[in-house]
Amino acid sequence: MANKMDTTYDYSVVHPGANLNMIVGANGTGKSSIVCAICLGLAGKAAILGRGDKVGLYVKRGCNKGFVEIELYKTEGNVVIHREIHVENNQSLWMLDGKICSQKAVEEVVKALQIQVSNLCQFLPQEKVWRVCKMSKIEVAGASRENIVKEGKASFLEKAKQRNERNKHDVKLSTTKRRDHLDKRRAPMLKEDQADETSLNPLRPNIKGQTDAIKEASLKCKQKKDQLDRKNKEIENIKQTQKIKQFEAADHQKGISNTRRTIDAFKAELAKVTDQPDVMPQINAVNIELRQIREQRAQIEGEKSDLRRDKDNLHAETKMLERKLRDMNNMMNVKEEKLRGRHRDSHAALQWLRRNRQVFEGNVHEPMMLVINVKDPRFAKYVENHISFADLRAFVFQRKGDMEKFMKEVRDKMNLRVNAICAPEVSCSNKQSSRNIESLKHFGFFAYLREMFDAPDEVMSYLCQQYKVHDVPVGNEQTKAMIKRVIEEPYLKVLYTTEERYTLKRSHYSNSISTSNSAVYPSQYLSITVDAKEKLQLEQQMKECESKLRDIDERLKALQAEAVTLDRRDNELLAEKKSLSEVKGKRRQLEQKISSKQDSLRQMEQNVIDLQTIEVKTKEKVAAVNQQKVSLVAGIMEQMKLKVKLTMEKVYLTLETVGLMAQKSKLENDCRESASELQTTDQTCIRLEQRKVQLTELCKGLMKKAKSICRMQHDESLPEELHKAFSTLPDTLDDIDTMLNEERSRAECFTGLSENVRAQKNCNCHPIKSSLSYQEEYDKYGIRIRVKFHSSTQLHELTAYHQSGGERSVSTMLYLMALQELNRCPFRVVDEINQGMDPVNERRVFDIVVRTACKETTSQYFFITPKLLPNLQYADEMTVLCVHNGSQMLPPNLWDEKAFIRRALRRQAKP
Repeated sequence: MANKMDTTYDYSVVHPGANLNMIVGANGTGKSSIVCAICLGLAGKAAILGRGDKVGLYVKRGCNKGFVEIELYKTEGNVVIHREIHVENNQSLWMLDGKICSQKAVEEVVKALQIQVSNLCQFLPQEKVWRVCKMSKIEVAGASRENIVKEGKASFLEKAKQRNERNKHDVKLSTTKRRDHLDKRRAPMLKEDQADETSLNPLRPNIKGQTDAIKEASLKCKQKKDQLDRKNKEIENIKQTQKIKQFEAADHQKGISNTRRTIDAFKAELAKVTDQPDVMPQINAVNIELRQIREQRAQIEGEKSDLRRDKDNLHAETKMLERKLRDMNNMMNVKEEKLRGRHRDSHAALQWLRRNRQVFEGNVHEPMMLVINVKDPRFAKYVENHISFADLRAFVFQRKGDMEKFMKEVRDKMNLRVNAICAPEVSCSNKQSSRNIESLKHFGFFAYLREMFDAPDEVMSYLCQQYKVHDVPVGNEQTKAMIKRVIEEPYLKVLYTTEERYTLKRSHYSNSISTSNSAVYPSQYLSITVDAKEKLQLEQQMKECESKLRDIDERLKALQAEAVTLDRRDNELLAEKKSLSEVKGKRRQLEQKISSKQDSLRQMEQNVIDLQTIEVKTKEKVAAVNQQKVSLVAGIMEQMKLKVKLTMEKVYLTLETVGLMAQKSKLENDCRESASELQTTDQTCIRLEQRKVQLTELCKGLMKKAKSICRMQHDESLPEELHKAFSTLPDTLDDIDTMLNEERSRAECFTGLSENVRAQKNCNCHPIKSSLSYQEEYDKYGIRIRVKFHSSTQLHELTAYHQSGGERSVSTMLYLMALQELNRCPFRVVDEINQGMDPVNERRVFDIVVRTACKETTSQYFFITPKLLPNLQYADEMTVLCVHNGSQMLPPNLWDEKAFIRRALRRQAKP
């Protein structure tokens, strides 16, 4: 089996072994992604995995789609299942052996291979390890029985009755006569069909020749029509050219008249122009003012350019700040999504709070997990382990009245299950620790919990009062090594090492100390950190940028108004200068215009169009084309007459051919029916002959069995007494069976048997009837698992509460091993079931798994674990798959297994 899936990596391929596969890797590297790929690739529901009910959630974050490909072993040829998952609509595209198919088809293939990913005895993901202990005894029996019944079913009774049929008619003679009759019927039909075919042979080429001649005549007719159309188009073009020349002549005469009128108008205006005074001083004054205005405009444009550059810089700075704030808000959104996934009621209440903040008088804080900001992601696990999830999802209020108002809305009216707390009236956020952290550094302690995160004053006050975060120190590996000395310190109640939490209780009577410790689980919510001070600083910078942009916009508006005023005055001066310039050169301009127009008039009068000559030439061209059209029409008429003649001849030939074809078709159908009937008769003869051989062999076997019962030799003839005995028996098998049943009934009524024989017979019959009669009661049966872990204790039923986590893991694993031989399946998956076991039990369970899963007859096994004990006993049949992840990981194409082993051996050889 191999799978491919977009998981923690962009692309990964797993090649497991045929027996036990140990999949080893640190938490978060992608081990459970292999389990998810197996489940989803085999058409299992996402709910089985317990990590989300939508398949889109299993695609790598940031990708639109992902795929899983699994190859399943089959003796007659492997099966490849491909599933492509789309995030947007949570839909999947399925393929079997490279062909698109439905999910139903995949489910049927998986079911045929006896794969049940919903059966915890086959597929036990990490999130369902503890579910076996929480099952009722009927549920345990159902999960165990689902495959055992399939393997254990067997038939208790099998009765074979064979009946002999006697052949009363001579089938072979009858079928032979039938075949001779059909052959005689077909002979005249075949002869007549051959005659029709002979008559049709000379007609077919004649019809084809007529068809070709008609096609040729039609083609020639079409060609001449196309030539005629082109001649008509040629005449239209000649006439259109004449019309264009007529329009051009009319426009020419109109242009001459307009030019003459324009010259007369210019002459009249020139006569009115008198001598004008000198306007140069006025023009010079206008030029001086225009230069001043343009200098002012240049200054304004320079200032506007500087302002625009400042504005662009501010826009760039604003975008940078917006991007940083957006990144921070996105991180907050991730935390909010985690809240929604874990507790939807709290998320719904959060949305209501954001819409209705104005109804509260004091400070109201969103759930703690959203407002607590851990300064270093490495410390998030300590804070998250110390504060219960019930408080992490709780809303914090400054005033009790606000809290009551909130709970009335969301809990009473909206029926949401939410938590809310009220901060202490006197703030405890600045409480002093019992001892300075410097005095604890020799134990490896480096900080109190309160220094590891930021939170609003009310939230910090509550955590100091309720969880004493100001007095809970956090240490390192040195603390772990000195733990015996550390727990003797009288002032410590709760403390953390690198991976463990210790709770110390001192007896009021004996002053003895009781200690409990637990593992620190990885952070799920608080590892996403946002620097609140930096966010506040960024928001302040955003406001400053917005204020500067408003000032720049106001200044640009003022400069634009000044520029508009200057432009208006500039236009006025230009108009005044133009008017003065026109006065100065008006006479000279008029004289130049009159001279130019007179030159144009002379040229136009010389190029007059001769319409009479054009009309004569047009008539000559049209007459020549019409003469060509007469010749084309005559050719078209000749081809049409030929086409009509050939078409009539083809019609006569076709009618004659149709009659012969109909007669031939009828004869062919008759022959075909006779041939089919003959073939059916031949097949019937073959089947009857085969049946006859089978019956003969059956009779020989029965005769041989009868002679053996009668203690006769195989070549010995039947004795006379048997002849007489058989003559008294019925003639048919049905009558013989009836007689046997009657004799059997008489034998059952015989009372000469001993009571022991009768009792033994009843004893044997009873279990057979019970498998046959009460099979439907299986679903009401139950399995009660009882365990004990010390010789001095009593057996107790395995539940989710009585045993410890490690004991439950051991019991579950041993139960699955016990079902190994009965519960047959292609493969098994067990994910991190050794979590919480003590080293002794973990080593024993590992040895049992290796011995059981490495047998030749057992199923393929997948055992997922984040850790292994040292010096375990391994088997050659095992396959160890190491899952790694991280930025420093070596790419798979550069991995050299032999070099890795050589370095490991050299390192072990060093003293």
